[in-house]
Amino acid sequence: MADHEAVFHLFFRRNPFQGGYAISAGLVNVIETIENFKLDKSDLDYLSQFFPKDFLDYLKNMKLTVDVDAIEEGTVVFLQEPLVRVKGPLIQCQLLETALLNSINFATLVATKASRICYAAKGEPVIEFGLRRAQGPDGGLTASRAAYIGGCVGTSNVLAGKKYGIPVRGTHAHSWVTAFASEDEAFDKFAKAMPNNCYLLVDTFNSLEGVKKATKIGKKLLGIRLDSGDLAYLSIKARKILDKAGLKNTHIMASNDLDEYIIQSLKEQKAKIDIWAVGTKLATAYDQPALDGIYKLSAIRPKGGKWEYKLKLSEQNAKISTPGLLRIKRFFNKKNGAVADCIYDELLGMPENCLMIDMLDTTRRKKIPSDTKSEELLKAIFKKGKLTYQIPDINISRDRTEKQLKLFYPAIRRFLNPHIYPVGLEKNLFELRMSLILKMKNN
Repeated sequence: MADHEAVFHLFFRRNPFQGGYAISAGLVNVIETIENFKLDKSDLDYLSQFFPKDFLDYLKNMKLTVDVDAIEEGTVVFLQEPLVRVKGPLIQCQLLETALLNSINFATLVATKASRICYAAKGEPVIEFGLRRAQGPDGGLTASRAAYIGGCVGTSNVLAGKKYGIPVRGTHAHSWVTAFASEDEAFDKFAKAMPNNCYLLVDTFNSLEGVKKATKIGKKLLGIRLDSGDLAYLSIKARKILDKAGLKNTHIMASNDLDEYIIQSLKEQKAKIDIWAVGTKLATAYDQPALDGIYKLSAIRPKGGKWEYKLKLSEQNAKISTPGLLRIKRFFNKKNGAVADCIYDELLGMPENCLMIDMLDTTRRKKIPSDTKSEELLKAIFKKGKLTYQIPDINISRDRTEKQLKLFYPAIRRFLNPHIYPVGLEKNLFELRMSLILKMKNN
């Protein structure tokens, strides 16, 4: 069965962070995985303890010939939508499963978290500060890249700046201050060493006293960073000190275990913070450590045969997969606002007047007239194993996130009880799925 043609789809079952949407990310890692797929001699030698020689010879000579379609990075996506579709020999599709899930799940999670944090900041710059607490060096790089796509303006991760072209931002450590004889000397030396990037960390001993000492630097002082204590109170006091010293344009940056909820609260308290440095809770997606992304077989056919629909059954409706060669259309109103996403089967086609049915609540249905403007979300990435997609600059993916979010009713970004955007199956696909479920349950 290894060379039977198969179709798999990667999707998630629940919107992350109990929110109303997600931001797709990680496609670049998927592309790198497929382009560089190869088993060398050391790999085959290691695998020889588990598998027979004829199978290892098969792997040695195997070249990926899959078709891959995927949703572009920076796209707003929702539960049950296929983010990636892989079509090709069954064995190749299966071998890619873990690598694709690993690439998409974490990056999508962090990009979504970044989007939520930037929404709480209400347009003020957010810097990703999480490398020290990230899940290892590779996790740190993935988090920095995904956070930038999600809306952050920069990162403290210098390697991410080098590899991906992300603007690098940061301040000095507390050890810079404690290494000198006094805080005054530490600030003075830093200002001389970094005259064009003088942001001073002022809370090593006493935050407000630190602010007063920082003002001695004068116009070279671009900003201060508060990293502990009551950030609302301290920022208000610090703003008064800076303004009194004639430093009205000096920024106040805040860190210290920030997330979207704390930032929202600080904004409500009228905190005088205009740059947000968010570390642990962004780079680790602190309150949801994993996206529940899955990768399921949905159709298979032997060479020269017909497609046979496949699905995974479960006692839980949310865990039942969807059969078919799936695609997604996003529909828009006359003002170019997104109104619904419809998942349909390529074999069954999309009727001119579409009736869309929510697979989790079948009473929720939406009719879509034939003249409704639409866009296919799955884009061709690989054809027969060859890359056909032009990878965009990371800034284009970041801009896409911002533009995409403007297409939707703003309440999908609400943290508590977000608006539910309509996503469903085209009627014929829905009926096919139900018939297969009933057939399997009655066997």
